[in-house]
Amino acid sequence: QVQLVESGGGSVQAGGSLTLSCVAPEATYRYNCLGWFRQAPGKEREGVAVIYTGTGLRYYDDSVKGRFTISRDNAKNTVNLQMTRLTPEDAAMYYCAARSDGNCRSTIKIAEFSYWGRGTQVTVSS
Repeated sequence: QVQLVESGGGSVQAGGSLTLSCVAPEATYRYNCLGWFRQAPGKEREGVAVIYTGTGLRYYDDSVKGRFTISRDNAKNTVNLQMTRLTPEDAAMYYCAARSDGNCRSTIKIAEFSYWGRGTQVTVSS
């Protein structure tokens, strides 16, 4: 069972920044697509951003475009999510995920990702 491990969550004030990191147990090139998802209390899990491990092509949910940046470091088997201008609406548990079949798509679908981490909590105070 592939287990991804997230880190970097914490508490920040609105307008602040955080960078999340996710380490994959295998080389990231083994996965076609890596992504970040989030789930707030009482809400469904939603896709935030995804990145092709090969080309680096990225897709973002509209709610985070211009504020969040996803990146990968294939040498370190990591995928990062740099989050800026955070708002209370960004507060959630953030999950890293990977898929080894198929490609990243602009419409991020949870069901297409087979491998998940346990999450890291992000809290944003107003």
